[in-house]
Amino acid sequence: MIRGVRGAITVTADQPEQILQETRRLVLEIIEKNNIEPDDVASVIISTTTDISSAFPAKAVRTLENWTYVPVMCTHEMDVPGSLPLCIRVMMHVETKLAQKDVQHIYMNEATKLRPDLLKDSQVSNQ
Repeated sequence: MIRGVRGAITVTADQPEQILQETRRLVLEIIEKNNIEPDDVASVIISTTTDISSAFPAKAVRTLENWTYVPVMCTHEMDVPGSLPLCIRVMMHVETKLAQKDVQHIYMNEATKLRPDLLKDSQVSNQ
């Protein structure tokens, strides 16, 4: 079964090093909590709020060992007034035997505000 695995993280500034570092941290946490192997990933979509434009977060995923051939694409989120700024969101489409309710969606830093209903007690939420 292909399932969507979600995650989001915020950065404090539109700086390439921070964008890549925090994207990598988020993706590694998603991978660990859901036991994801690169060969099980159909694709990854990464979106950013429009205030992030200095780096492609997908670059962070492509640097992970054995993730070279995983299709990754970046896009911008809708620019909705009052939405959470400086936010990077990830959607992985993964082949898994996990039930929908057992998928661990990961929200870190200020992004924990997006889906508090999905936070697990064991989830890392801040730096």
